[in-house]
Amino acid sequence: MSEANEVYICGPDALVDGGTGVRFPVVAFGAEATGFVVRHGGKVYAYLNRCAHVPVELDWFKGEFFESSKLYLMCSTHGAIYAPETGVCTGGPCRGGRLRPIAVRETVEGVYWQPDQHFQPPK
Repeated sequence: MSEANEVYICGPDALVDGGTGVRFPVVAFGAEATGFVVRHGGKVYAYLNRCAHVPVELDWFKGEFFESSKLYLMCSTHGAIYAPETGVCTGGPCRGGRLRPIAVRETVEGVYWQPDQHFQPPK
């Protein structure tokens, strides 16, 4: 990833394994939207905050993406369950669908996302 275009999301200590995620604004496919980043298995993963089943945001409350076991991401509207490492829907109404990943990188200074042809920072 090119560091020049990266957009700061948060400090590394803001993300606890299986804990609250951090939401961030993006322009997705030309429309204002929200992305989110979570930590799972010691790594950070970022996705567009939009269920693969119906285009609604996933989080129960702002930043609450994990279900009770803290092993899967879960859509608060229809209960679709996603693997945090891949964004693939493993259960529920969107089985076989997937969340749209956003390129993310973690350093000792922070967590950054990388804009591309689909995701841009808001103006």
